[in-house]
Amino acid sequence: MAGPAVPAPSRQPQLAEASRVIVAQTNGLRQEHRLGPVQPNQALAGAAQQFADYMARSDRYGHEADGRAPAQRAQAQGYDYCLVTENIAFQFSSAGFSTAELAQRFVEGWINSPGHRDNMLDAQATDTGVAVARSPRSGRYYAVQMFGRPRSLHIVFSLANRSGSALRYEFGGETITLPPRVTQTHEVCLAQTLKIVLPGRREPLRLQPAHGERYVVVRDAGRYEVTKTAPSR
Repeated sequence: MAGPAVPAPSRQPQLAEASRVIVAQTNGLRQEHRLGPVQPNQALAGAAQQFADYMARSDRYGHEADGRAPAQRAQAQGYDYCLVTENIAFQFSSAGFSTAELAQRFVEGWINSPGHRDNMLDAQATDTGVAVARSPRSGRYYAVQMFGRPRSLHIVFSLANRSGSALRYEFGGETITLPPRVTQTHEVCLAQTLKIVLPGRREPLRLQPAHGERYVVVRDAGRYEVTKTAPSR
């Protein structure tokens, strides 16, 4: 049987405000590393709140404590994703916390943990959702911080071989041979490096395709060149 509820401490943080502070401090960290901010997302916030509430009710802790993975919880809230990651943590103090102190404890703990810090500094993450809940039984404060990138930000680009000879390139973990006069189109969720092997170059040409770009490989006077057409606006 569960033990009696822990009395509420004299200092009680405002949990919704603590969540907002966590988002702000995370974006401050991203700015320090020249990364764009993550924007609050309603679906991710709903998934985070639901999971924080579950851990607070059950005092079960872990990324799959409710039998689902983070991406499954996000998808259940209607988040159509390319990327979903999650940070979780809990804090306890018999004296309680101020709102700012509780948020700072969570953020500092994640920053000092390499895996959690990597999630906070993921350049491909664009959205976030944060929630904090208190367990009446143990007095623990549980925090859930989710990051995501929606499928709507997928990348489509094409590579055309106009060189007159077969070419080889690497993309998405595959090595692909592109015959002459053939155009290959790729659609991916997350940004990846395109490596084109050009005769006469010691190292592959490395490119970072953006949505809508078209690359054309030509040969002029025996030299191979790659031209890029930017997406129309």
